[in-house]
Amino acid sequence: MTIDQSLITRHPQIKQLISRTPIFWQNPDYGQSANLPFSKADIFDAVARWERFAPYLALAFPETAKMHGVIESPLIELDQMKQRWNEDHLNKLAGQLYLKADNQLPISGSIKSRGGIYEVLKFAEKVAMDHTDLAYMDNYAVLASDRYKKLFANYGIAVASTGNLALSVGIVAATFGFKTTVYMSHDAKQWKKDELRANGVTVMEYDTNFSAVVSIARAAAKQDPKVHFIDDEGSIDLFLGYAVAGVRLQEQLKQHHIKVDRDHPVVVYLPAGVGGSPSGVTFGLKEIIGPYIHAVFCEPTHVPSVTLGMMTGLNEKISVYDIGLDGLTAADGLAVGRPSRLAGKVMRTLLLGSVTFEDNVIYRYLTQLMDTQQITVEPSAAAGFTAIEPLIDHVPAFNSQNATHIVWATGGDMMPTDEQKADYLKGQALLNK
Repeated sequence: MTIDQSLITRHPQIKQLISRTPIFWQNPDYGQSANLPFSKADIFDAVARWERFAPYLALAFPETAKMHGVIESPLIELDQMKQRWNEDHLNKLAGQLYLKADNQLPISGSIKSRGGIYEVLKFAEKVAMDHTDLAYMDNYAVLASDRYKKLFANYGIAVASTGNLALSVGIVAATFGFKTTVYMSHDAKQWKKDELRANGVTVMEYDTNFSAVVSIARAAAKQDPKVHFIDDEGSIDLFLGYAVAGVRLQEQLKQHHIKVDRDHPVVVYLPAGVGGSPSGVTFGLKEIIGPYIHAVFCEPTHVPSVTLGMMTGLNEKISVYDIGLDGLTAADGLAVGRPSRLAGKVMRTLLLGSVTFEDNVIYRYLTQLMDTQQITVEPSAAAGFTAIEPLIDHVPAFNSQNATHIVWATGGDMMPTDEQKADYLKGQALLNK
């Protein structure tokens, strides 16, 4: 489509998106009532499935054994990072600053361990129950046996990804024994392709953008009724896997003695690519924790797909290419030109707003996080830090000593050491300019 000038008249901030100027977009529909397609019951159904699979995960992935097969990340207070942030900004951050360290999630080292792994588990459960006597009350560790691996080998799982979703789906699906195929766009890092191949996954590479690759993968999967396609642009199972984070974070807030009420707001900053993972997490947070936890999405100025879709109300019917953007960013997990079919619709009343940022900024934050807290994240996972200043500038009420700010670090632990070092040095050079 060609951009309609009347669209720009109705939504003047599109001009800033076109010029790649960082913006803060405040959602005019935030907090209104809405009929949501999911409920708390759907979240707790997902929680129960994770619990059934915990014995399997503890056996198949020894790194999860110390958590008894629970895949969860720590909530880390960032005292030193907050101090550094305040040294660099005129508008000081008054409240507490935390990191939700999904960069440390087991198996794939990213937020995609939530939704991606969950959808594989759900498919494995269905195949097992359709073809064996597996019962809900069984110890699911039995699924690691040769009997089940032979069964799963008759089925396939396919997914399209710029990187992290591929890792989570690919590693777990191949471990079950599924024939696993990952379709990757030109944004995908070589090390992620290498890791997948080392785990027995078939990697199909395409020199095109993510949205085009999803279409290719979807069409290929349709050719075989035994192949389950994990659709990052609209999967309900992915969405609900992410939503379980609301249940987990509620407990962590309690452990850290963090109040959440009208006088003690919590703001969560989530990087957004196709928008599925931050939307699922936000839905879970709002359903489980309530109205006083607020979500802000963060996107590169070259790829503000969810912001553009929600701002115009066109959601997945408009892409960043339609307004002349190139969709290129160093934040590979965020290089998605067209948003999820679910993201904008479900977030219409649940998302406080969104921020766009320039790539150089995330490298600076990535380096500062390492310098102050000795925490390594990949570039896209530092995106949440870019939203703090615009948020407290535009919504001063959230910059109080009673407020808590949580940056959601979406990935990084599986990065090769040389990649980590290169990113760190790039940020260091930018900070020294």
